[in-house]
Amino acid sequence: MEIRNLITFVQVAELMSFTKAAKALGYSQSTVSFQIKQLENELDCLLFERINHTITLTDKGRELLDYAGKIRLMTDELSENWGREKPVQGLIRIVSSDSVCEHFIKRYYGDFHCRYPGVSLNFQTADTEAMFGMLDRNEADLMMTLDDHVYDSNYVIAREERVAMSFVTGADSPYGREGRATLREMADMPFILTEQGMGYRHSFDEAMAKLSLDVTPIVETGRTDLIISMLEKGIGVSWLPQFVTDKGVMEGRLRYIDVPETQVDIWKQLIYHKNKWMSKSLRAVIDYISHNTFGVK
Repeated sequence: MEIRNLITFVQVAELMSFTKAAKALGYSQSTVSFQIKQLENELDCLLFERINHTITLTDKGRELLDYAGKIRLMTDELSENWGREKPVQGLIRIVSSDSVCEHFIKRYYGDFHCRYPGVSLNFQTADTEAMFGMLDRNEADLMMTLDDHVYDSNYVIAREERVAMSFVTGADSPYGREGRATLREMADMPFILTEQGMGYRHSFDEAMAKLSLDVTPIVETGRTDLIISMLEKGIGVSWLPQFVTDKGVMEGRLRYIDVPETQVDIWKQLIYHKNKWMSKSLRAVIDYISHNTFGVK
């Protein structure tokens, strides 16, 4: 049994597409089909069910995937650790919330690039459920959530911390001038929020619903920089993580509104799939993010 055929099988199973697997591996689609056929003939079983233009793993295919994944991880690790020393390089795909992505790129990417010039980062944004789907399909190597706390034995939490959230408005806005308000008073204010169902927005809506309150925002956008820009112009109020707003408050462009009834736990978590191979480039990204973006005020 050739290892390259097993590697191809894993890629097809992860992407659920012969075409995508061929592109990822740099093969022609006919080569991928031939390698899978070789495996099926050698094992005397069907690994994929092909219906129209879709494929799914058979029971035997799922069984083989567990073995093949372990073999691929071992061969990749052996190749990296026993090869001659090379600079850390590679492409790492990160999926995160808009707020976390924007904060990392603006504040940390320059320093990261200086330390690891050979590592390329591909950022995508999605809601938490979609992030896990991308890890499961190997469409992302790492995810950074800003949501309710996540527990799942299929994933490894590399780092986590509770995130302080606050109601915030422009320093000269007419809203919450006393610096304090009730949730019911806040519900009548014009909100600028991230998209419905996304990360901490979902937690905010749930907290309001528990008090039979509903907020219809005047603007919804995943761009926290645009939200802050509008707040600074005296337009509306928002509910944002303090690591995004602290600088504006300290510089006198924004101010917080104290709402004592708000009890929502939001967590920032750095997560990868338990079966993900820890390449040098992935370890470098995890270590950098863990030491530089967590526990930083």
